[in-house]
Amino acid sequence: MTARDPSFAIPGRPERTYPRSGGVEYEGETVFALTPDADRSDGDLDALVADVLESGPYRSGDFMELPMPLYLVRDEETTDVFRVTVRNCAIQLHVLPETESVGLRRFYDRLCERSECEWSVVCRTDFG
Repeated sequence: MTARDPSFAIPGRPERTYPRSGGVEYEGETVFALTPDADRSDGDLDALVADVLESGPYRSGDFMELPMPLYLVRDEETTDVFRVTVRNCAIQLHVLPETESVGLRRFYDRLCERSECEWSVVCRTDFG
């Protein structure tokens, strides 16, 4: 997969569960890690993610007080919902049960339009 042509094919989707104690949990995980070919700090990457989200067509929220940026993102045109995190000098797109490849691809394309570097994309899954 070349830097400008990742497929964003989703090899597995997490299952959403609702424990009796409350809240929501996910079993299994698919994450696309987007790493710039140039050195960028987590702060720089978070600013880039914020710029992409502000430019639309996204509705998003940075939720919880965590030691890293974490956004719940909805693409208003495709209706795809996914999480975006920034950590270890990479942007991570976390697949949710209803996420489709097109929403991930559109976010990636917008990210590429607003950055002056190439990106490598690696897909990781964890289904036990």
